[in-house]
Amino acid sequence: MASLTLAGSVYLLAIRDFFATPRFSRRVVVIGLVLAAVWNIAFLRVPAGTDDDIHRYVWDGRLQRLGYNPFLVVPSDPAVQSLHTPETRNLNNPDLPSPYPPGAQLFFRAVTAIHESTFAMKIAFVVCEFAIVFVLLDVLRCNRQGAHLVLAFAWNPLLAIEVAGSGHIDIVGALLLVVSAAALVRRWRATAAVALGLAIAVKFLPVVLLPLYWKRVRIRDAVLAVAVVALLYLPFLSHGRIPIGSLGTYVQSFRFNGPLFAALDRVAPPQLLVGLAVVVGLLTAAWLRRAKRELSLEQFAWPMAASLLCAPAVFPWYLLWLLPFLTSASTLLIIIWTVSVYPTYVMWHMRTLGHSWRSLPAWVMLLEYGCVAAAGAILALRRNRRSAAPQCQADRVK
Repeated sequence: MASLTLAGSVYLLAIRDFFATPRFSRRVVVIGLVLAAVWNIAFLRVPAGTDDDIHRYVWDGRLQRLGYNPFLVVPSDPAVQSLHTPETRNLNNPDLPSPYPPGAQLFFRAVTAIHESTFAMKIAFVVCEFAIVFVLLDVLRCNRQGAHLVLAFAWNPLLAIEVAGSGHIDIVGALLLVVSAAALVRRWRATAAVALGLAIAVKFLPVVLLPLYWKRVRIRDAVLAVAVVALLYLPFLSHGRIPIGSLGTYVQSFRFNGPLFAALDRVAPPQLLVGLAVVVGLLTAAWLRRAKRELSLEQFAWPMAASLLCAPAVFPWYLLWLLPFLTSASTLLIIIWTVSVYPTYVMWHMRTLGHSWRSLPAWVMLLEYGCVAAAGAILALRRNRRSAAPQCQADRVK
């Protein structure tokens, strides 16, 4: 926790300089990216935790290659115990089938076809991270922004922890989403629509971004994207039904670091609250689409952040979806959130001490969301003072 606090503090200081400086030399950017690569290599050497999700990824990929449907097979079923490997035998939530959509499943299968191990999966995720860097550099150039802003993504400590360290599929979805944004900037509308559909097929979070594509893609592009996603589901259909695995159980039972959802969970059914989280994200995207005609990267961050804020579970790696789009000062509150989320790792520390999974201590969420709220209040006060200063000068002149 001390190391994370230091890394997060240094990152925020760097962010201040990134946003205050119009341009950095190419040499500085290159050195910064090399440092980011070194950090990833260091975390790649750390074995994944015994109950990290990456063991489930390997299991799902292995099942597909053996001819089984991961949406139907329960890992703890005695009938499939012979299918396990040492890396999959102790995966988390063994009494539930897979909750990951078909896009994620096909990625798992592709990686395990090359090499069936958690290390190979982490290598694939790091490759996706590096690919985001190159796509971001192209988008920043097209938007006439400084190339150094790519370091706001590459230097975020969550990348080293949750991509090279633990390994999470969210980085694959983030890559597809960045590709979609880059295609929109270049007006490659079919590519933008299909890439968004593939990102949704990895995890459903980016569905809240649909209003941003209104009138930016053609109807035929949207139909093509829907057709591609439908094709991804075909290999997993069971008796003509669309597979969801344990997604329903996730909505019904999984709770972590979601204070708004926890407060409302006492008065409304969880399915309704999940729907509300989606609506909040959609409304945020619709407002941004109407308020600003020009497409910018931060427009992708806010709807997903608003939806996550209302979600039943907000694990640190969920914020990976937001990181590529935090390239302007307007996203400062989200950037602070990517750092203030660190105290939630105390839960994994408690697990290593033998404690069962339970609700986060109140001080953790108070610290996490309190930092964001305090930063928001400070920014609001500064904005009010700046807007009041010209008025005071005008009154003096009168």
